[in-house]
Amino acid sequence: MANLGTRIYTRFKGRLVGKDADGRCYYEARTLNRTGGGEKRHERWVIYHKGEDASAVPPEWWGWLHHVDAEPLPESARQPWQQPWQPNRTGTAEAYHPPGSDCQGGQRASTTSDYEAWYPEG
Repeated sequence: MANLGTRIYTRFKGRLVGKDADGRCYYEARTLNRTGGGEKRHERWVIYHKGEDASAVPPEWWGWLHHVDAEPLPESARQPWQQPWQPNRTGTAEAYHPPGSDCQGGQRASTTSDYEAWYPEG
């Protein structure tokens, strides 16, 4: 969610390029800006929903937002193996804990003894 300064900047400097399936708006500056390397290009940005982080940008828009693609990819280009975005659950009750982790009781399955430890001679 944009603060007041971002909304004002977007209103006067931005041009709406499009929206993704979740309703995030993507903008491009109307004028060219000089980058640190001296190249001139349009600044691009996204207005997130409240509480979202940058990982919420779908792949169709990520390339465009980072100047990899000249145009955003159509949603029809999404591959069947691409999963929908999920927030990072690290540090929450829904976080992944593999079997044997302290959060799962700390008991690992016994090994098959296919590992032989190395000890230095001496």
